Amino acid sequence: MELDTFIQNLHFDTEKLAPPDWQVDWEGAPLPYKLYRGLPAIPLNANVPSTLHQNLMPTLKEIGHLLWYTYGITQYVRLPHDTQSLRRFVPSGGALYPNEIYVYMKLEDAKTGIYHYDVAHHRLILLREGNFDTFVSKSLGTVIEDCFCTVFISTFFWKNFYKYNHFSYRLQGLDTGVLIGQLLEIADQLDYNTKVCYQFLDGAMNHLLGLAEEDESVYAVIPISTKAIDQTTKEMVSSPTLCAEIAQLGHLPHNLSKTMDYPLLRKLNEAAMFDSTVSFRKVRCQGETFTSGTDITLPNTQNYSYDFSSICKKRFSPDVDFMMGEIRQTTLATLLKETCSFTYHHDLDDTDGHVAARVTLYGSLYNVEGIPNGAYAYDNENHMLRLLKEGDYRPFLHSGLVMPNVNLYQVPLCMHVIGDKSHYKDSLGYRGYRIQQMEAGLLTQRLLLHASALDLGGHPLLGYSVSQCDQLYELASKGKTSLIQIPVGMHRPRAWLKGGLG
Repeated sequence: MELDTFIQNLHFDTEKLAPPDWQVDWEGAPLPYKLYRGLPAIPLNANVPSTLHQNLMPTLKEIGHLLWYTYGITQYVRLPHDTQSLRRFVPSGGALYPNEIYVYMKLEDAKTGIYHYDVAHHRLILLREGNFDTFVSKSLGTVIEDCFCTVFISTFFWKNFYKYNHFSYRLQGLDTGVLIGQLLEIADQLDYNTKVCYQFLDGAMNHLLGLAEEDESVYAVIPISTKAIDQTTKEMVSSPTLCAEIAQLGHLPHNLSKTMDYPLLRKLNEAAMFDSTVSFRKVRCQGETFTSGTDITLPNTQNYSYDFSSICKKRFSPDVDFMMGEIRQTTLATLLKETCSFTYHHDLDDTDGHVAARVTLYGSLYNVEGIPNGAYAYDNENHMLRLLKEGDYRPFLHSGLVMPNVNLYQVPLCMHVIGDKSHYKDSLGYRGYRIQQMEAGLLTQRLLLHASALDLGGHPLLGYSVSQCDQLYELASKGKTSLIQIPVGMHRPRAWLKGGLG
């Protein structure tokens, strides 16, 4: 299968991705977390505070809190049909959490070096000791000398491929973006500066961490500092040159699964890699343009505040738990404004622009105070809704669900993240698709967190008809497409046994 056809199917014809006789090999499932044996370990403080506090001199204790709130195991959940799982604050497709986190730390109370975050035991495993400022800076094109920590987010392909087959590639990009969104929010709570690097030398980063890149590869790198991260380097360097500077690691992770076969996913991942900093590009995105029509200016909401820890703990993805109720106009205005007015430092253009410059929110609204039922686009710049079609589109959207595990008749807000249909291929090649999915995931996580703060629930869905949604919003003429669907609304308490682990 050609890669362009694969991406087309990944987005519009998902039934073509898996073989007709595909069955999930539950016995071949991998461990839910990566484990190393026989390497130096640093236990992290398990006494995680309920409120994060700013600390201008970060220590190992603060790193532990940051990692736990980002990706630590936070809950034990048991459902009535005897299904049980260990959950984290971020959502993940099938609760499989395909990502792994590594950190390059330079702290007073720990050895400088590369560590793996051992989620199962809330500790750090030392993989490589030493100072790698120059190596990482050259690979990123961003100087990290003043950064006390650099986070590497990888994807371990088999962790959700065994269940979702090639559809896992789309999930992996979105899951990574959700994780980035959570990390940025925590860093902001701690008053740390960050920069999300989507472009780097893949081979060099994987070599530094000791990854077998046919099975696991870095998707994003986030330097963290108490100072501004704005110095870049124009030095042209290649992955093979950098890899020759440091020895190869031989640490093999412990993994119970013996079955790993996904040649097409490996081929696409390889095609998305950058071997030289010459490949780094800026993304040129034109702002959303709207034709004349009915515009609804939303109220300006002030003094919006929330307790970050509490909204993390109460956030979950309702399905049959949704129940219809009227949404106040001020609630909708707050949700949209706080989700889309977010800016962050990244390497996709020369400004710290809004994430909504590349991915935006559309929605099918029903039973919202003072707003006619219909399909709308949210204009973030002017904080207004642009009416595209008036009417009740709940039946239309519900008919497009692949697996109707959510009753959309009970959902007042059915939101969609919208992005460029070409997936930035002209600028970034096949890497553009996964970058777009990550930004969609980042925006999704912001929507979920702020929905939780407003006592609403959100459920990210990929099992829906993208073609139907594109038809609803008439996106073809704009060269755009729907990337993910997120029903949002009130919900009743779920019948489950749930225990906090922090």
